[in-house]
Amino acid sequence: MKVVVCVKQIPDPADPGALDPESKTLVRDAKLILDESDSYGVEMALQLVDAAGEGEVHLVSMAPNNETAGLRTALAMGAASATLISDEALKGSDALGTAKVLAAAIARQEPDLVLAATESSDGYTGTVPEQVAALMDLPSVTFAKSVAVDGGAAKVQRQTEAGYDEVTCPLPALVSVTAGVVEPRYPSFKGIMAAKSKPVETVTAADLGVTSVGWEGSGQTVASVEQAPAREAGTIIEDDGESFGKIVEYLETIKVI
Repeated sequence: MKVVVCVKQIPDPADPGALDPESKTLVRDAKLILDESDSYGVEMALQLVDAAGEGEVHLVSMAPNNETAGLRTALAMGAASATLISDEALKGSDALGTAKVLAAAIARQEPDLVLAATESSDGYTGTVPEQVAALMDLPSVTFAKSVAVDGGAAKVQRQTEAGYDEVTCPLPALVSVTAGVVEPRYPSFKGIMAAKSKPVETVTAADLGVTSVGWEGSGQTVASVEQAPAREAGTIIEDDGESFGKIVEYLETIKVI
């Protein structure tokens, strides 16, 4: 069984980072790390391959400057190989443009299953996995809390507000997993050393035959960036024996009652 995991390499959240003064987008020139939300998909993929008794986990990532630090972390966890799409032409790609690139790279691997996080920690669109599935004409199951493979089907427990739904879909399929569904393993020293020699194929958008990406493909620009307004102090109502009336009045003004 071959499982492909979409992983995103992001700026370290512990570093405030900076915005490019021209594009007004996040500068990604520094070292990038593996998005924590994607570590759950990597771990789940490794467990599925172990349960199957055969197969491999392949990673697909899109990042600037041929950055592989985050990929090496996932390879150290146990993934076998990776594809990195790195191309200056991809700068400014929106969610759909990113999905087109990832879908083209994933298709080359002919996977049995594709795993992704529900959303990235630096983008939060929550749309890329479903767009990839649509472009590849694959069944898509979202918000998975557990995934099992039984023959030619994936059996997924999909989280809902009331609990979870039990969903079965044919393979190949794309499943997006939620954070916390498994406990990602820590890369061992042996794994870290082995990751240095694991194959990472670097390709461009042209190599994948993908066009209309980047700023031109997205058709958008960032007009301005402003600080979020400071949070205002809350309303304090002192209990003087008649405070219930003030509370009711306040709830009416914000249309809660």
